[in-house]
This record gives sequence, structure tokens and C-alpha cells, in this order.
Amino acid sequence: MDSRLVAALLIGLLAVVQAQLWLGRGSVGDVAHLQKKLDEQKAHNALAQQANAQLSAEVRDLQEGLDMVEEKARSELGMVKPNEVLVQIVK
Repeated sequence: MDSRLVAALLIGLLAVVQAQLWLGRGSVGDVAHLQKKLDEQKAHNALAQQANAQLSAEVRDLQEGLDMVEEKARSELGMVKPNEVLVQIVK
């Protein structure tokens, strides 16, 4: 092979690699765009985690609150569930 042909082939390959780097998939602009989308998704995930934590706290409060209401109804008002028998021991 002629050295000019080898040089032209290598320069052509270098041009293709550079074009892919600057313009194609995985290019500088593409990476910047993907980084922006990633940052937006992380912000969205953080908001979703806050909402989930708040909902979990509300559920926990409601569950504990219902238990507390049931306990007071049983002890102070003598209420019973269906098919239960209330036995009070008075001292």
C-alpha cells in the first residue's frame, strides 16, 4: 500500500471518531442533556420521597390514633366488639 493511502485512511478514521465524539451518540452535547435529565429525575425522586414519608407518618398516626380511641372506648365507656363479653372486676 502506498503511504499516502494509509495516511488518508487513518485521517478518515480519525475524522469519523471525532465526528462521533462531537456530534453522535455519547457526544458532549448528548452527555450534557442526559445529565440535565438525571438531575431533574433526582429532584423529582426527592419530592416523591418526601411525600411518601409524609404519607407514612399520617398512616402511622391514624393507626396509633385508632388504637388509642379503641382503648379509651373499652376502658372508659365499657364498649365491646361483636361477640365479645365484657368482664369488669371492681375492687
